[in-house]
Amino acid sequence: MGLLRCFSSLGCPEMGLEEACALAAKYGLPTIELRSLGSTVDLAGYFAGAFGTPEKLASWLQGQSVRVVALNASLKLVGATEADKAQLVGLAPWAEAMGVRWLRVFDGGKTMDAAEIAQARATLDWWQGMRKQHGWRCEVMIETHDSLFTAEALQRFLSALPEATVLWDAHHTWRKGGEDPLLTWLAVRGRVAHVHVKDSVPVPSARHPFTYVLPGDGGFPVGPLLATLDREGFSGPVSLEWEKLWHPYLPSLGEALRVARDRSWW
Repeated sequence: MGLLRCFSSLGCPEMGLEEACALAAKYGLPTIELRSLGSTVDLAGYFAGAFGTPEKLASWLQGQSVRVVALNASLKLVGATEADKAQLVGLAPWAEAMGVRWLRVFDGGKTMDAAEIAQARATLDWWQGMRKQHGWRCEVMIETHDSLFTAEALQRFLSALPEATVLWDAHHTWRKGGEDPLLTWLAVRGRVAHVHVKDSVPVPSARHPFTYVLPGDGGFPVGPLLATLDREGFSGPVSLEWEKLWHPYLPSLGEALRVARDRSWW
């Protein structure tokens, strides 16, 4: 397949950037998205401690075979806190130096009704004001995490916010939204920059009414989805989001990558 494969460092939270890039290179993955490094989700703090300045980090990355495609923040469009806004603003200079286009934020909310869409609009307007003030090129992409599971909710949201770009968590569409991802894809395909995939079984875990499992051990319909993305020429990353930071029971990311490769799962 010609898809651009990737993984999230959420799956190897204890690793530093050098180790995470080496893991991606080991499995032939050209890109990585960053959520946790050095056992923290404070990426700006990690970068400052490990590299000193954005320019030094950018210089180091120039010698790597793996490209960073996203920095993942905690901010939610609905219910944005001042602390999370500050975290997002703190990531922007690093993204600019690294040439990273996308900063990931969450949707937030529960229903994404008119009132919640208005909150989302206000947060996006705040961000665009910050971009203009600082001359930043990096943009936000909105992960379908809290309320944007279904095609109906996504269409309503994207119609109201025509400038919004989505990071589509296809597993959440399938497991939480109860939809065939191929049907949801028809509703969002023109607005998606990045896709998350993972697998699960309908057995309760500590945090969810389902349990994440190794790729191929669950029922997520990854084959038809990837075939569709490939056939339609999707050019964004298709990323294995191995949530080991939040679910310590999971095997290592290295094991998940090996299994996914050996099973031709992704």
